[in-house]
Amino acid sequence: MAGDLQELRVKRISYEAESINSYELVLPAGGDLAPFTAGSHIDLHLKNGMIRSYSLVNDQSERHRYIIAVNKDAAGRGGSSFVHDSFKAGDIVTVSMPRNNFALREDAESSLLIAGGVGITPLVSMIRRLQALSRPWKLSYAARTRRAAAFLGELSAIESNAQLHLHFDDEHGGRPLDLAAIVGNAPASAHLYCCGPVPMLEAFEKATAGRPAGHVHVEYFQAKQAPSVDGGFEVRLARSNRTIPVEPGKTILNAVLDAGVMANYSCSEGVCGTCETRVIEGIPDHRDLFLSPEEQAANKTIMICCSGSKSGTLVLDL
Repeated sequence: MAGDLQELRVKRISYEAESINSYELVLPAGGDLAPFTAGSHIDLHLKNGMIRSYSLVNDQSERHRYIIAVNKDAAGRGGSSFVHDSFKAGDIVTVSMPRNNFALREDAESSLLIAGGVGITPLVSMIRRLQALSRPWKLSYAARTRRAAAFLGELSAIESNAQLHLHFDDEHGGRPLDLAAIVGNAPASAHLYCCGPVPMLEAFEKATAGRPAGHVHVEYFQAKQAPSVDGGFEVRLARSNRTIPVEPGKTILNAVLDAGVMANYSCSEGVCGTCETRVIEGIPDHRDLFLSPEEQAANKTIMICCSGSKSGTLVLDL
Protein backbone atom coordinates (compact mmCIF):
# COMPACT_ATOMS: atom_id res chain seq x y z
CA MET A 1 0.00 0.00 0.00
CA ALA A 2 2.88 2.40 0.74
CA GLY A 3 3.85 2.72 -2.94
CA ASP A 4 0.38 4.09 -3.68
CA LEU A 5 0.75 7.00 -1.25
CA GLN A 6 1.97 10.56 -1.67
CA GLU A 7 2.38 13.59 0.56
CA LEU A 8 0.36 16.64 -0.55
CA ARG A 9 -0.08 20.12 0.86
CA VAL A 10 -3.44 21.62 1.74
CA LYS A 11 -3.23 24.82 -0.31
CA ARG A 12 -6.73 26.16 0.24
CA ILE A 13 -9.87 25.38 2.26
CA SER A 14 -13.14 26.83 0.98
CA TYR A 15 -16.70 26.93 2.32
CA GLU A 16 -19.05 25.27 -0.16
CA ALA A 17 -22.27 24.80 1.81
CA GLU A 18 -23.58 24.28 5.31
CA SER A 19 -21.19 21.69 6.86
CA ILE A 20 -19.32 21.16 3.54
CA ASN A 21 -15.79 22.42 2.90
CA SER A 22 -13.62 21.84 -0.15
CA TYR A 23 -9.88 21.16 0.14
CA GLU A 24 -7.37 21.93 -2.61
CA LEU A 25 -4.36 19.58 -2.48
CA VAL A 26 -1.08 20.16 -4.34
CA LEU A 27 2.45 18.81 -4.41
CA PRO A 28 4.59 20.66 -1.82
CA ALA A 29 7.21 21.49 -4.47
CA GLY A 30 4.65 22.18 -7.20
CA GLY A 31 4.32 20.30 -10.47
CA ASP A 32 1.91 17.83 -12.00
CA LEU A 33 0.00 15.21 -10.05
CA ALA A 34 -0.99 11.81 -11.39
CA PRO A 35 -3.83 12.16 -13.93
CA PHE A 36 -7.39 11.21 -13.07
CA THR A 37 -10.70 10.84 -14.86
CA ALA A 38 -14.15 12.13 -13.92
CA GLY A 39 -15.69 10.00 -11.15
CA SER A 40 -12.33 9.22 -9.52
CA HIS A 41 -11.66 9.31 -5.79
CA ILE A 42 -8.64 9.47 -3.53
CA ASP A 43 -8.12 8.10 -0.04
CA LEU A 44 -7.02 10.31 2.82
CA HIS A 45 -4.82 8.47 5.33
CA LEU A 46 -5.61 10.47 8.45
CA LYS A 47 -3.30 10.89 11.42
CA ASN A 48 -5.88 9.30 13.71
CA GLY A 49 -5.45 6.03 11.78
CA MET A 50 -8.62 6.31 9.71
CA ILE A 51 -8.67 5.98 5.92
CA ARG A 52 -11.48 7.77 4.11
CA SER A 53 -12.36 8.01 0.41
CA TYR A 54 -13.41 11.31 -1.19
CA SER A 55 -14.35 12.05 -4.80
CA LEU A 56 -12.37 14.50 -6.88
CA VAL A 57 -14.46 17.52 -7.81
CA ASN A 58 -12.24 19.39 -10.21
CA ASP A 59 -11.80 19.13 -13.98
CA GLN A 60 -9.76 16.11 -15.06
CA SER A 61 -7.70 18.37 -17.32
CA GLU A 62 -6.19 20.00 -14.22
CA ARG A 63 -2.91 18.29 -13.39
CA HIS A 64 -1.64 20.69 -10.72
CA ARG A 65 -4.24 19.98 -8.03
CA TYR A 66 -6.84 17.65 -6.57
CA ILE A 67 -9.99 19.12 -5.01
CA ILE A 68 -12.22 17.16 -2.66
CA ALA A 69 -15.33 18.20 -0.72
CA VAL A 70 -16.04 16.87 2.77
CA ASN A 71 -19.36 16.96 4.60
CA LYS A 72 -18.97 17.11 8.39
CA ASP A 73 -21.30 14.26 9.32
CA ALA A 74 -22.16 14.20 13.01
CA ALA A 75 -23.60 10.70 12.57
CA GLY A 76 -20.51 9.38 10.78
CA ARG A 77 -17.57 7.41 12.13
CA GLY A 78 -15.38 10.44 12.79
CA GLY A 79 -13.36 10.80 9.60
CA SER A 80 -15.15 13.86 8.23
CA SER A 81 -15.14 15.56 11.64
CA PHE A 82 -11.39 14.96 11.91
CA VAL A 83 -10.82 16.57 8.51
CA HIS A 84 -12.98 19.61 9.35
CA ASP A 85 -11.52 20.07 12.83
CA SER A 86 -7.83 19.42 12.15
CA PHE A 87 -6.95 20.27 8.53
CA LYS A 88 -5.41 23.71 8.05
CA ALA A 89 -4.01 25.49 5.01
CA GLY A 90 -0.34 24.55 4.70
CA ASP A 91 -0.71 21.12 6.31
CA ILE A 92 0.91 18.08 4.71
CA VAL A 93 -1.49 15.15 4.33
CA THR A 94 -1.09 11.57 3.10
CA VAL A 95 -3.15 10.76 0.02
CA SER A 96 -3.51 7.74 -2.29
CA MET A 97 -3.25 7.87 -6.06
CA PRO A 98 -6.63 8.39 -7.78
CA ARG A 99 -8.81 5.37 -8.56
CA ASN A 100 -12.03 5.27 -10.53
CA ASN A 101 -14.86 2.85 -9.73
CA PHE A 102 -17.48 5.25 -11.12
CA ALA A 103 -16.23 6.00 -14.60
CA LEU A 104 -18.07 8.27 -17.01
CA ARG A 105 -19.10 6.87 -20.40
CA GLU A 106 -17.98 9.72 -22.59
CA ASP A 107 -19.54 8.24 -25.73
CA ALA A 108 -23.07 7.97 -24.29
CA GLU A 109 -25.85 9.60 -26.32
CA SER A 110 -27.01 11.31 -23.14
CA SER A 111 -26.21 11.20 -19.43
CA LEU A 112 -28.66 11.50 -16.52
CA LEU A 113 -26.95 12.41 -13.25
CA ILE A 114 -28.70 12.11 -9.87
CA ALA A 115 -27.13 13.44 -6.68
CA GLY A 116 -28.14 13.47 -3.04
CA GLY A 117 -26.37 15.87 -0.68
CA VAL A 118 -22.59 15.62 -0.79
CA GLY A 119 -23.04 12.90 -3.43
CA ILE A 120 -22.86 15.77 -5.90
CA THR A 121 -19.05 15.71 -5.70
CA PRO A 122 -18.17 13.07 -8.34
CA LEU A 123 -20.97 14.34 -10.56
CA VAL A 124 -19.51 17.87 -10.61
CA SER A 125 -16.34 16.44 -12.13
CA MET A 126 -18.45 14.50 -14.64
CA ILE A 127 -20.36 17.65 -15.59
CA ARG A 128 -17.12 19.52 -16.18
CA ARG A 129 -16.01 16.73 -18.51
CA LEU A 130 -19.34 16.51 -20.34
CA GLN A 131 -19.26 20.27 -20.84
CA ALA A 132 -15.75 20.08 -22.29
CA LEU A 133 -16.92 17.36 -24.69
CA SER A 134 -20.17 19.22 -25.55
CA ARG A 135 -22.13 16.08 -24.60
CA PRO A 136 -25.79 16.33 -23.47
CA TRP A 137 -26.56 15.80 -19.76
CA LYS A 138 -29.26 16.36 -17.17
CA LEU A 139 -28.80 16.70 -13.42
CA SER A 140 -31.32 16.07 -10.65
CA TYR A 141 -29.83 17.35 -7.41
CA ALA A 142 -31.53 16.83 -4.04
CA ALA A 143 -30.52 18.23 -0.67
CA ARG A 144 -32.17 18.75 2.70
CA THR A 145 -32.15 22.52 2.28
CA ARG A 146 -30.84 25.05 -0.22
CA ARG A 147 -28.15 26.03 2.31
CA ALA A 148 -26.87 22.44 2.39
CA ALA A 149 -26.38 22.18 -1.39
CA ALA A 150 -22.73 22.51 -2.41
CA PHE A 151 -21.64 24.00 -5.76
CA LEU A 152 -25.17 25.25 -6.36
CA GLY A 153 -24.10 28.64 -7.70
CA GLU A 154 -21.61 27.15 -10.13
CA LEU A 155 -24.07 24.56 -11.43
CA SER A 156 -26.87 27.11 -11.84
CA ALA A 157 -24.55 29.41 -13.81
CA ILE A 158 -23.67 26.83 -16.47
CA GLU A 159 -24.99 27.96 -19.82
CA SER A 160 -25.68 25.03 -22.09
CA ASN A 161 -28.44 22.79 -23.35
CA ALA A 162 -28.23 20.84 -20.11
CA GLN A 163 -31.16 20.65 -17.73
CA LEU A 164 -30.76 21.22 -13.99
CA HIS A 165 -33.51 19.99 -11.66
CA LEU A 166 -33.12 21.07 -8.03
CA HIS A 167 -35.09 19.51 -5.19
CA PHE A 168 -34.92 20.67 -1.58
CA ASP A 169 -36.76 18.49 0.91
CA ASP A 170 -37.81 21.37 3.17
CA GLU A 171 -39.46 23.11 0.21
CA HIS A 172 -41.46 19.98 -0.69
CA GLY A 173 -42.92 19.07 2.68
CA GLY A 174 -40.10 16.65 3.39
CA ARG A 175 -40.89 14.53 0.32
CA PRO A 176 -37.83 12.93 -1.32
CA LEU A 177 -36.92 13.18 -4.97
CA ASP A 178 -39.24 11.11 -7.20
CA LEU A 179 -36.57 8.81 -8.63
CA ALA A 180 -39.05 6.50 -10.36
CA ALA A 181 -40.45 9.40 -12.40
CA ILE A 182 -37.02 10.82 -13.23
CA VAL A 183 -35.66 7.46 -14.35
CA GLY A 184 -38.86 6.64 -16.22
CA ASN A 185 -38.55 9.81 -18.31
CA ALA A 186 -34.94 9.14 -19.28
CA PRO A 187 -34.29 7.96 -22.87
CA ALA A 188 -33.72 4.24 -23.23
CA SER A 189 -30.21 4.88 -24.53
CA ALA A 190 -29.18 7.14 -21.65
CA HIS A 191 -26.49 6.28 -19.14
CA LEU A 192 -27.67 6.93 -15.59
CA TYR A 193 -25.44 7.83 -12.62
CA CYS A 194 -26.36 8.17 -8.96
CA CYS A 195 -24.38 9.11 -5.86
CA GLY A 196 -25.91 9.93 -2.49
CA PRO A 197 -27.14 8.38 0.76
CA VAL A 198 -27.90 4.66 0.88
CA PRO A 199 -31.74 5.04 0.75
CA MET A 200 -31.44 7.08 -2.44
CA LEU A 201 -29.10 4.56 -4.02
CA GLU A 202 -31.41 1.69 -3.15
CA ALA A 203 -34.38 3.56 -4.65
CA PHE A 204 -32.31 4.31 -7.75
CA GLU A 205 -31.35 0.66 -8.18
CA LYS A 206 -35.01 -0.34 -7.85
CA ALA A 207 -36.07 2.29 -10.41
CA THR A 208 -33.40 1.21 -12.91
CA ALA A 209 -33.89 -2.55 -12.50
CA GLY A 210 -35.35 -2.89 -15.99
CA ARG A 211 -32.53 -1.04 -17.74
CA PRO A 212 -29.35 -2.58 -19.19
CA ALA A 213 -26.87 -3.13 -16.37
CA GLY A 214 -24.13 -1.45 -18.39
CA HIS A 215 -26.14 1.78 -18.51
CA VAL A 216 -26.61 2.07 -14.73
CA HIS A 217 -23.79 3.43 -12.56
CA VAL A 218 -23.84 3.76 -8.77
CA GLU A 219 -21.24 5.11 -6.33
CA TYR A 220 -21.45 3.90 -2.74
CA PHE A 221 -19.24 5.39 -0.01
CA GLN A 222 -21.11 3.70 2.82
CA ALA A 223 -21.91 0.05 3.44
CA LYS A 224 -25.51 -1.18 3.24
CA GLN A 225 -25.00 -3.99 5.73
CA ALA A 226 -22.67 -4.81 8.60
CA PRO A 227 -19.41 -6.65 7.85
CA SER A 228 -19.22 -10.37 8.50
CA VAL A 229 -17.68 -10.89 11.94
CA ASP A 230 -19.24 -14.27 12.76
CA GLY A 231 -15.85 -15.95 12.43
CA GLY A 232 -15.57 -19.68 13.05
CA PHE A 233 -13.60 -20.48 9.90
CA GLU A 234 -10.01 -20.32 8.72
CA VAL A 235 -8.28 -18.68 5.79
CA ARG A 236 -5.41 -20.43 4.07
CA LEU A 237 -3.01 -18.00 2.46
CA ALA A 238 -1.58 -19.67 -0.64
CA ARG A 239 1.35 -17.33 -1.23
CA SER A 240 2.28 -16.91 2.43
CA ASN A 241 1.83 -20.64 3.13
CA ARG A 242 -0.06 -19.85 6.34
CA THR A 243 -3.39 -20.82 7.85
CA ILE A 244 -5.05 -18.18 10.02
CA PRO A 245 -8.19 -18.70 12.13
CA VAL A 246 -10.85 -16.01 11.84
CA GLU A 247 -12.32 -15.75 15.31
CA PRO A 248 -15.78 -14.37 16.15
CA GLY A 249 -15.74 -10.58 16.25
CA LYS A 250 -13.10 -10.25 13.54
CA THR A 251 -13.18 -9.72 9.81
CA ILE A 252 -10.83 -11.60 7.51
CA LEU A 253 -8.82 -8.40 7.12
CA ASN A 254 -8.51 -7.99 10.90
CA ALA A 255 -7.32 -11.57 11.29
CA VAL A 256 -4.78 -11.29 8.48
CA LEU A 257 -3.34 -8.00 9.71
CA ASP A 258 -3.22 -9.20 13.32
CA ALA A 259 -1.20 -12.19 12.10
CA GLY A 260 1.37 -9.82 10.60
CA VAL A 261 0.45 -10.41 6.95
CA MET A 262 0.39 -7.33 4.72
CA ALA A 263 -2.83 -6.72 2.79
CA ASN A 264 -4.07 -3.76 0.78
CA TYR A 265 -7.13 -2.02 2.19
CA SER A 266 -8.74 1.39 2.39
CA CYS A 267 -12.42 2.01 3.16
CA SER A 268 -13.03 -1.10 5.34
CA GLU A 269 -16.67 -1.03 4.16
CA GLY A 270 -16.51 -3.01 0.93
CA VAL A 271 -17.12 -0.08 -1.38
CA CYS A 272 -13.72 0.95 -2.78
CA GLY A 273 -12.29 -2.35 -4.08
CA THR A 274 -8.80 -1.88 -2.65
CA CYS A 275 -8.83 -5.12 -0.66
CA GLU A 276 -10.17 -7.31 -3.49
CA THR A 277 -8.46 -10.70 -3.21
CA ARG A 278 -8.59 -13.73 -5.50
CA VAL A 279 -10.41 -16.76 -4.11
CA ILE A 280 -8.71 -20.05 -4.91
CA GLU A 281 -11.05 -22.35 -3.01
CA GLY A 282 -14.11 -21.98 -0.78
CA ILE A 283 -17.38 -20.04 -0.81
CA PRO A 284 -17.31 -16.40 0.32
CA ASP A 285 -20.13 -14.71 2.21
CA HIS A 286 -20.17 -11.51 0.15
CA ARG A 287 -21.04 -8.28 1.99
CA ASP A 288 -19.47 -5.74 -0.38
CA LEU A 289 -20.97 -3.14 -2.71
CA PHE A 290 -18.11 -3.23 -5.19
CA LEU A 291 -18.69 -6.50 -7.04
CA SER A 292 -21.72 -6.95 -9.27
CA PRO A 293 -24.22 -9.70 -8.38
CA GLU A 294 -22.78 -11.76 -11.24
CA GLU A 295 -19.23 -11.31 -9.94
CA GLN A 296 -20.30 -12.27 -6.44
CA ALA A 297 -22.02 -15.41 -7.75
CA ALA A 298 -18.83 -16.40 -9.57
CA ASN A 299 -16.94 -16.39 -6.23
CA LYS A 300 -13.63 -15.60 -7.93
CA THR A 301 -12.75 -12.67 -5.65
CA ILE A 302 -13.66 -11.38 -2.22
CA MET A 303 -13.46 -8.08 -0.33
CA ILE A 304 -11.69 -9.23 2.80
CA CYS A 305 -12.52 -6.07 4.75
CA CYS A 306 -16.20 -6.98 5.11
CA SER A 307 -17.02 -10.39 3.60
CA GLY A 308 -16.83 -13.71 5.42
CA SER A 309 -16.97 -17.37 4.47
CA LYS A 310 -19.77 -19.89 4.04
CA SER A 311 -17.23 -22.70 4.02
CA GLY A 312 -15.01 -23.87 6.85
CA THR A 313 -11.88 -22.98 4.90
CA LEU A 314 -11.27 -20.18 2.44
CA VAL A 315 -8.11 -20.36 0.34
CA LEU A 316 -6.95 -16.90 -0.73
CA ASP A 317 -4.24 -15.59 -3.03
CA LEU A 318 -2.32 -13.83 -0.26
